[in-house]
Amino acid sequence: MRNGRVHFMGSEIYRGSSYGLWHPLHVPRVSTVMDLTRALGWLPPDRYITAPRARMAALTAFHTPAYIAALMQAEAEQTVDAATRARHHIGTAANPVFAQMFRRPATGAGGVILAAGLLAQGGTVHVPGGGTHHGLPDRANGFCYLNDPVLAIMALRHHGVTRVAYVDIDAHHPDGVEAAFARDPDVLMISVHEENRWPRTGRIGDIGLGQVYNLPVPAGFHDDEMALARDVLILPLLAAFRPQAIVLQCGADALLEDPQSRLALSNNAYLAVVAALQAVAPRYLVLGGGGYNPWSVGRLWAAVWAVLAGQEVPDHLPDPAQDVLRALQWPGRKHFSGPPTHWLDTLRDLPRGGAIRDEVRARIAILAFRRI
Repeated sequence: MRNGRVHFMGSEIYRGSSYGLWHPLHVPRVSTVMDLTRALGWLPPDRYITAPRARMAALTAFHTPAYIAALMQAEAEQTVDAATRARHHIGTAANPVFAQMFRRPATGAGGVILAAGLLAQGGTVHVPGGGTHHGLPDRANGFCYLNDPVLAIMALRHHGVTRVAYVDIDAHHPDGVEAAFARDPDVLMISVHEENRWPRTGRIGDIGLGQVYNLPVPAGFHDDEMALARDVLILPLLAAFRPQAIVLQCGADALLEDPQSRLALSNNAYLAVVAALQAVAPRYLVLGGGGYNPWSVGRLWAAVWAVLAGQEVPDHLPDPAQDVLRALQWPGRKHFSGPPTHWLDTLRDLPRGGAIRDEVRARIAILAFRRI
């Protein structure tokens, strides 16, 4: 259903940019994906686009001018006063002041806004620097200073796309996106996230105007359970909604190796979702999101690009790609003795399946029945 245009949106701002050594987002992510895909020969210059920094006028389509001004001032001064911290939740432990605290999220936002324009005539764009789904209009929230998924959906509509499906498979519920579109019948939102995990929203009964489908899943959620959710819930919902565009938030923190959840997916489960959604709509925007293990997130998002770009993932990585992974570090991680071999010489994990639990079947059935 899509034309053959496939683009990767990146930026050098992610190289060396960090929330601080004590913060979960101190690890390299987007730069690893850029280096891995280039080392594998998958990212020729004609497919790579440098993400621009979004301007105030674009950001205030969702965020308040006062908040954007506060972000810019905090970056310039590298400090915030107590009133700004209380009002906008910046300068906190979760949302710290750091050198690129405005420019970095504004680049993610600029990338998705540009991608929406590129997708006006159809195609696929991968923006691993996007996916900050917790941001709220007037404050930072959950490591997210801006909400680029919301801005992406708004930009798609600006370009004439009236029906947008948002699918989120991050371990955390996209509270900022739901707050923006829960009462909008032309935005379908589907989220698969860990139950009782921050922000502790996204209950199965939260339905908005009938286009919000939240699937909270228990700890240990694995590949076969995700496959059931994909085939029985996600794909039928999309088929019934008939979106003109799909925005997929592909946060890597539901992987078994990630320290910020108790879920147990392999990256094969993610890649199967990415592949299954390719043929559903003529426009496909794939974002990053969470992901706090530098090896697992880099391997996943590089493999996501392989799926989107039609590249075959090798069973064993060539030396240049291994060199990228061997150069990664995880400073400050307690009791970490170093990466296992398969984090260095492969992209695909071994499958992590198992028996499908009754509670997972029941929750999927509840939502599938509601669709009917």
